[in-house]
Amino acid sequence: MNSQLVSIVMGSKSDLPVMEEAGKILKKFEISYEVKITSAHRTPENTAEYAKALEERGIKVVIAGAGAAAHLAGAMAAWTTLPIIGVPIDSSPLKGIDALLSTVQMPGGIPVASMAIGKAGAKNAAIFAVEILALSDGETAKKLKDYREEMKRAVLEAN
Repeated sequence: MNSQLVSIVMGSKSDLPVMEEAGKILKKFEISYEVKITSAHRTPENTAEYAKALEERGIKVVIAGAGAAAHLAGAMAAWTTLPIIGVPIDSSPLKGIDALLSTVQMPGGIPVASMAIGKAGAKNAAIFAVEILALSDGETAKKLKDYREEMKRAVLEAN
């Protein structure tokens, strides 16, 4: 694993089955990462402290997953200038639409990249994190190109 770290944060342990998809992708690309459970609503001080310390610890990108009000990605973005990728989780009666709207509707000046709802969003968040890291790492860039070729081959071979 290389030293380019990603932080995968989520608001609740119940979000782990969705956010594991991000970890699977990062492992495939040999990108080291950490997992943290912190709530923008239940533990706001801990969330702020964690976000403030990310950069000095070497974290380069944050993937933040949350359901319902889904304020975690925005709360993280308020405390760091690192790229934050939000993953809306489909854990509420509204099936993630509420989380999507909370994640995507950030005020101008405090951006959060927003992915699809659920596992596809977590997977894409990790791939997007890899794309960001690949900008400054040729080995990661090559792995990303190889990954795209693998997907292309799989589609062509299915015909």
